[in-house]
Amino acid sequence: MIELKDIQAAAARLQGQLQETPFVASRTLSDIVGAHVFLKFENLQFTASFKERGACNKLVQLTPEEQQRGVVAMSAGNHAQGVAYHAQRLGLHAVIVMPRFTPGVKVERTRGFGAEIVLHGDTLDEARAHAFALAEARHLTFVHPYDDADIIAGQGTVALEMLEEVPDLDTLVIAIGGGGLISGMATAAKAINPKIEVIGVQTSRFPAMFNAIKGTQHPQGTSSIAEGIAVGSPGKLPQTIIERLVDDLLLVDEGDIEQAIVMLLEVEKTLVEGAGAAGLAALLKYPERFKGKRVGLVLCGGNIDPLLLAAIIERGMVRAGRLARIRVSARDVPGTLAKITATVADAGANIDEVHHQRAFTTLAAQNVEVELVIQTRGPQHIADVLAELAKVGLEAQTVR
Repeated sequence: MIELKDIQAAAARLQGQLQETPFVASRTLSDIVGAHVFLKFENLQFTASFKERGACNKLVQLTPEEQQRGVVAMSAGNHAQGVAYHAQRLGLHAVIVMPRFTPGVKVERTRGFGAEIVLHGDTLDEARAHAFALAEARHLTFVHPYDDADIIAGQGTVALEMLEEVPDLDTLVIAIGGGGLISGMATAAKAINPKIEVIGVQTSRFPAMFNAIKGTQHPQGTSSIAEGIAVGSPGKLPQTIIERLVDDLLLVDEGDIEQAIVMLLEVEKTLVEGAGAAGLAALLKYPERFKGKRVGLVLCGGNIDPLLLAAIIERGMVRAGRLARIRVSARDVPGTLAKITATVADAGANIDEVHHQRAFTTLAAQNVEVELVIQTRGPQHIADVLAELAKVGLEAQTVR
């Protein structure tokens, strides 16, 4: 079993080999959720994830023979980058097995650290099985992303730093995939302050640890925007530690995570991936659970596909009422489209898209439907635009 002294030893090994990431209060997020929120910016690590803590702690302890043979790891991206980067630093050969669905940005970044990339399987479990096979066939040391004592000890150093800077934290809220981060952090935090509350967060699409601990049978999905914690099988060692030390587990939905990503981008001007936003998503979904408490969140990763980020931002604007789709019905005569666009402009909204529909409509043949995607200041502004259209005799409604 991992103990505090193991995590303290890991912290000593990691001195000078990692970024010293900030841990600061967020006044705006605190006001929004009704708790005192502190953010640990692990997305500012060189590989944009906490994962390099465990990877580095594992690699520096390999024997000379193991170092000469090289290592193999399985990961959807962040563990891969951590292993590849520190293997390159230490002069080791690294083979990284990644599922075929892994975002291109993570694949290329990992390859950029000099690792040999093998894309195999459609799930993490399939990639893991292939990595085990390669380890045996090529006599490589397998570096597990979470089910390893040295990895867990390395990840636990996050809690040491947080509690050193803010000793009076009431609660830690930590994303769970395989469980390496939360088991290491819980071990450190409970040893330092037995009264501190440790809460784990999983996406409802991948509730493997939640099911294992709580005895539930929530179904598992096939994909999530939080691919960093989309783990189908919980780690055995982390599960043992979580059962003993973690106070509660919560589930969040995809929309909760999207909202948290956009909020961190807007409020904190910081970019996180889905897993990195899971903690804030829990605070947004369960505000009463954390009201008035001093809560530490780990922004555990910042590697997100740019196209996915663009889609999340756009969907966030829709939820906030800052992007709306409206349908206007009118007589199909010259000047109608100009009248519609001029009215929208006079109401202070900006038009993103226009779809002029004649054939696919149930209106009379002499009528037309015009769909507009407009940028607004919020829900009240949308209502103002609809009112202005009504004033000039145009029938308009929002489209969901």
